[in-house]
Amino acid sequence: GIEYIDSYVFNMVEDIRFNSTVGRFVGYTEHGVKNAEAWNSDAGILGQEQGELERVCKPNADLHYSAILDKT
Repeated sequence: GIEYIDSYVFNMVEDIRFNSTVGRFVGYTEHGVKNAEAWNSDAGILGQEQGELERVCKPNADLHYSAILDKT
């Protein structure tokens, strides 16, 4: 399967991450936890992240997978 991860980093520290397997944002710092709570309760932001797997990852994965198979 495919997993989409979107990390938000500030000063080389990961604050927050969206993971398509989990289906929501997870905060790793005090600031990140606050943002995760807010973003998880916003259907628009959450839906946009959840849609990236279908919109970006899966079509591109098929292209890359085909290119790999063509070379083997």
